[in-house]
Amino acid sequence: MSSPPIKRALISVSDKLGLVDFAQGLEVAGVEIYSTGGTRRHLEQSGIEVLDVAEYTGFPEMMDGRVKTLHPRIFAGILCRHDREDDMASLEKHDILSFELVVVNLYPFEATIAKPGVTRDQAIEQIDIGGPSLVRAAAKNAKFTSIVTNPEQYSSVLEEVTQDGCTSQATRDKLSATAFAMTAEYDQAISRYFAESETDSIFKKNKTVSMQLKNELRYGENPHQQAAIYSIVGSSGVNVINAQQLNGKELSYNNLLDLDAALHIVRPFTEPACSVIKHNNPCGAATGESLAEATRKAMAGDPLSAFGSILSMNRVVDEQTAELLSEPGLFVEAIVAPDFSAAAIDILTTKPKWRNNVRLMQVGNLDDQQGELSFRHINGGMLVQEADVLADDYSSWEVVTEVQPDEVLLDELKFAWQMVRHIKSNAIAVCREQSLVGAGAGQMSRVDSVEIAIRKAGERTQGAVLSSDAFFPFPDSIHAAAEAGITAIIQPGGSRGDESVTAACNEHGIPMIFTGRRHFKH
Repeated sequence: MSSPPIKRALISVSDKLGLVDFAQGLEVAGVEIYSTGGTRRHLEQSGIEVLDVAEYTGFPEMMDGRVKTLHPRIFAGILCRHDREDDMASLEKHDILSFELVVVNLYPFEATIAKPGVTRDQAIEQIDIGGPSLVRAAAKNAKFTSIVTNPEQYSSVLEEVTQDGCTSQATRDKLSATAFAMTAEYDQAISRYFAESETDSIFKKNKTVSMQLKNELRYGENPHQQAAIYSIVGSSGVNVINAQQLNGKELSYNNLLDLDAALHIVRPFTEPACSVIKHNNPCGAATGESLAEATRKAMAGDPLSAFGSILSMNRVVDEQTAELLSEPGLFVEAIVAPDFSAAAIDILTTKPKWRNNVRLMQVGNLDDQQGELSFRHINGGMLVQEADVLADDYSSWEVVTEVQPDEVLLDELKFAWQMVRHIKSNAIAVCREQSLVGAGAGQMSRVDSVEIAIRKAGERTQGAVLSSDAFFPFPDSIHAAAEAGITAIIQPGGSRGDESVTAACNEHGIPMIFTGRRHFKH
């Protein structure tokens, strides 16, 4: 049969945004409106004629509104199949009206539990029972019933009802799919809330991750791959996904990966910091007295690789920093920062040749990311771990060599240790004057990573320090570092070869620290 005309609508919403205009449009189109409690009073105050659900069912609302729409006269009217004679005969026999349109959104459970100090009892009262039941009934019967769950759907649905007296099957199918997704996410939010009290472990027996499509991307890692970006429902904090783009072309899949990696590097620093990312590895990073100084030092870390790179900063990008980035010969793909001054935006979007293309991403004040979980997909499942964002305990570090590092050298080693955790394993960082000057990343052999980092640093290895994300099994890399002019080394320790490695450092008069913690990044 063709789409049934919409004669009656059942409306029961928590979020009343745009509802009056929608209901007025339905009233003009000749649709009878039935409603409950607060929704009915809201519509009546705007002069809309509303029929009371309690009067229709002959059963009053009770228990402070906990029970109001859960009644056969409501659900039979929603679930009836208009092309089935027995269904329609049942309606007539029991004096039940059909509802061709259901408009429902749910109690704000997630908004409630996000408020500080909310008790368990308060959270429980915001678990909607009748709402999800109405939504699922209408969504199940999408062949005949339209289910509207979001104010954003009002205008398009009203347009169809006004023009045709009904909605199309395609519209009802789309509304149904959205409705089922909404109730699924709602139930997952409730499940997550109660799971927190299931065990003290951060790894619950059942883990639900609900995601919402933010937007589709031009392509994935390569042009032949389709891609999109989703936001995790309930995720909070400052991140690239929630950033506001102030300028530039559409972000790519690889841009987003690099922006995320870049932001992780500068987040923990209290002094002005800048990082330069290329292919998800830092090719430069530095701190300074000013953001401009930190940026200059970071860009100098590996000038060749820095061309077409991604930058992150932990301060508002100012005019001086923008002028530096606009110098001839530099090309930047994207910059992520807490904010950009008006002068900086003007410079970056008008002065350099790449002005129209550079993506400027504003994330707001950087926050602490302790306690986050990291998810990684493998075929058939997910690997889940605590994110490697916890600050290092310097008091647990052990100087294992005869020579002790002085305070200046110790600060350099702290910076180098912060850098190496962001480089892909096997990872080596060569740092000098609070700046990353050489990185060896992603090599199967740690010796190869050392050689690459030293080669990248060039003459800047003289007086520099070296950090390794995991232990040195043999002294060969120590000899290579000493020959290049490295003055101190920091590594986790824990190898059977620790004694020979320490002896090599003593042979060259190089202080070495064992941190007792490794920073693999696969």
